[in-house]
Amino acid sequence: MRTRVKICGITRIEDGIAAAVAGADAIGLVFYPNSPRYVAIGQAAAIASALPPFVTKVALFVDATEEEIDSVISQAPIDLIQFHGDESPDFCSAQGKPYIKAVRMKPGVNLHEQRELYHLSRGLLVDSYRAGVPGGTGECFNWSLIPADLCAEIVLAGGLTPHNVAAAIRAVHPWGVDVSGGVEAAQGVKREIIKGIKDAQAIKQLIRGVELGDRNTD
Repeated sequence: MRTRVKICGITRIEDGIAAAVAGADAIGLVFYPNSPRYVAIGQAAAIASALPPFVTKVALFVDATEEEIDSVISQAPIDLIQFHGDESPDFCSAQGKPYIKAVRMKPGVNLHEQRELYHLSRGLLVDSYRAGVPGGTGECFNWSLIPADLCAEIVLAGGLTPHNVAAAIRAVHPWGVDVSGGVEAAQGVKREIIKGIKDAQAIKQLIRGVELGDRNTD
């Protein structure tokens, strides 16, 4: 099985196109104002409209209101919603789009219970946990916490990079991986990450890492 790839936190048209050309299956657009990767609706619509066919456009929300969600999906060609906050199953199902639910792996989380709770979702996006931070921590978690019988419904996130994604795929066998900070550009002597700006070469390297992980799991 080929592991699907989502590149999240796209803020520029050229980065969305670079992800698509490299082979990404989906791109993520962040509509959480507190995120450094936040994108306004107009720019999101321009990015989404510039993508080639068969690239899924995902809108990420964190405890947004129905009005805020409706404003986005009525103005931008969004295919899928990613709920990354404390949204209830009923709320998620009522927004008129297919969705995935992010689950942060804080101590005590039971993924079987979460999958049953959000049984109408297209799957669970499993991410690292840091108190007060809804996502984008750049940190990995213990991949062995993911039950083997759920892997085909899991999108793995949290600290993935071109250097560790093959190992992650070999360990988890997820349906897909979600990467944001791991493929962002860096600047200066200390190579500080520029949040929201992607590195096209890093995206290509990530895709190669995914392909390597897939080959080693056949």
